[in-house]
Amino acid sequence: MDAYQFTATELIVILAITVILIVAEWKVYEKAGKPGWAVLIPIYNVLVLLEIVGKPWWWLLIMLFVPVVNVIFGIWMLNLLSKSFGYNEGFTLGLIFLPIIFFPILGFGKTTYQGPAGK
Repeated sequence: MDAYQFTATELIVILAITVILIVAEWKVYEKAGKPGWAVLIPIYNVLVLLEIVGKPWWWLLIMLFVPVVNVIFGIWMLNLLSKSFGYNEGFTLGLIFLPIIFFPILGFGKTTYQGPAGK
């Protein structure tokens, strides 16, 4: 059985979604006063996001090395990101399940960064 091969249309859609998400997250980082290019660097991007939401650097270690807990911390981090921009838990669900819609809302919308977890 052959491995699944992407058609040209599927590849274009996947690349478009990827670019939209990268640009939207770049804008989110810039709104929070962090360098947007940090989105492009694996692991460092999570460290910068932890700074944005006001959590310590050692969360990164837990997220890298502790299975299951990393999922919980990831969801928690997205919730804190929502609160950092003045949104509630409903918006967090949007970030989790429909990031292609909700990250551009954060990045390109009129909301402003209110500090870690909205403090």
